[in-house]
Amino acid sequence: MKAFVLILVLGSYLNFAVLGSKYSRTLNDPKKDTRDDAGVEFSIAKLNKVWEKAVRLQLAPVKQAELHSDLEIQEKDELHWKKLKAEGMDEEGEKEAKLRRNFNVILARYGLDGKKDTRNLESNFLKEHDNTDTDMFEDPRLDKLWSKAKTSGKFSEEELQNLNREFQHHKDKVQEYNIVMETVSRTEDVFKNEISPSEMEIKEHVLHEKHAELKEKLRSINQGFERLRKISHHGFDVDSEFKEPRVAELWDMAKERNFTDDELESFKEELMHFETKVEKHKHYQEQLELSHQKLKHVEDLGYEEHMVKNKEKYTKLAEKTREMGYKMKKHMQDLTSRLARKALQHNEL
Repeated sequence: MKAFVLILVLGSYLNFAVLGSKYSRTLNDPKKDTRDDAGVEFSIAKLNKVWEKAVRLQLAPVKQAELHSDLEIQEKDELHWKKLKAEGMDEEGEKEAKLRRNFNVILARYGLDGKKDTRNLESNFLKEHDNTDTDMFEDPRLDKLWSKAKTSGKFSEEELQNLNREFQHHKDKVQEYNIVMETVSRTEDVFKNEISPSEMEIKEHVLHEKHAELKEKLRSINQGFERLRKISHHGFDVDSEFKEPRVAELWDMAKERNFTDDELESFKEELMHFETKVEKHKHYQEQLELSHQKLKHVEDLGYEEHMVKNKEKYTKLAEKTREMGYKMKKHMQDLTSRLARKALQHNEL
């Protein structure tokens, strides 16, 4: 009898251990497990390769932090898509195609797509305003506006930094538009060459959605360029509701959507919270720059006793900047998606 009781106790203990293992954080958090055991940043191999390439090419610290945040978002979206696919969803492959576009946008944004290896890569020294104006934004119109703004005397150094970020944001939007347009062209070719007339009618809504997305992106690009043109010629609007350029752009877009008064007021309130998040992220970016410059200075002078302390501070700041960047970009993604959905609803009416 005692032996039987002992077997039951041991069995219960083993079952508890197995359940504990099944629901442990390690097994249910593959990214954490991979990072801790294998010393890699991401659980998806292609994202890890991109990150390793960025580190190898010595992208500037703030650029690295920005890239890391973008890759985190991409990783989360891809893992979510894999779950959907396993459940038999995304039969049209639309979400998968969007993930590919987003990944290509990231590669292009940070010059990691292999198309510009001959250009001068940014070193770990951040030189946001030391770039020459020639082909800075890969668009003669933007380069001309930026040159005019820099020499106009209408902007403080901080305002020039904000304007530079807005120019870069506009450049990113154009890159994304070009990638989506290229994808639509390829999809149309496939439809023409491989899909039978009977299937064409079923698939036409996919192309319709893509064309609607392209139309909305082009509209946003044109609005953004007009905003940059006005700012470059006249300076920032002192009476603007928002100081952060990206937030001001979102607010301008929101006012043109078919929001009710209550919805618009609610959106404005959310933008205020978002602006605080953006400003906090910008503060961490600036601190990361300063910390990196100090670390390089200590390394150049050979102050061994200060190197460990400064390196720890720099590492913590880099991690915090990545974390803030991730949260800010996810929030930006959500706000932009909501505005896009509103625009599409309006177009469908």
